[in-house]
Amino acid sequence: MAAVDPIRDARTLESLKDALREINEKYYVMFMIGIYSGLRVSDILKLQVRDVKYKDEVSIKEKKTGKIKRFPINSALKRVLDDYCEDRKLGEYLVPAKDKKPMMKPASRTSAYYALHKAAEQVGLEHIGTHTMRKTFGYWMYQQTDKNVAMLMKIFNHSDPSITLVYIGIQKERIDDAYRRLSFK
Repeated sequence: MAAVDPIRDARTLESLKDALREINEKYYVMFMIGIYSGLRVSDILKLQVRDVKYKDEVSIKEKKTGKIKRFPINSALKRVLDDYCEDRKLGEYLVPAKDKKPMMKPASRTSAYYALHKAAEQVGLEHIGTHTMRKTFGYWMYQQTDKNVAMLMKIFNHSDPSITLVYIGIQKERIDDAYRRLSFK
């Protein structure tokens, strides 16, 4: 499996959101949840309307770790979710499977990947996958919290700061910057 990167540029991020919205609103909502929560795609896909509608906080049991994860719903995400969930029933999946009744089955990881990949191609992005959402969350959270790696370690359940920095692409960014600055003058 190829490594995926976070999205580091705000304009590119907005372009990808627009492309996902054109593909299907549910994938736009999936992406917004991913970049505002840091959830894994497996946890996003199992969310139902009842998990977010009329709520200010999400509480779920993570599929991978089995741990309970709670986080507040950011105001920007809240607006997206309120609009999206307005006419939906509480038992519906937020990201339902194609050609299924929304209450029956969530979309698959594969369909989520293909939607992200198609949108990424439209905006000229490479190295994009479902983990891009989680990595993007981490990258932007790191930049906007005075580089608080300890907090991100806790959010991601990482055991070492170096794991977190590699995960969100900071190590690669630092190495790339060092290459660019190298001079023998």
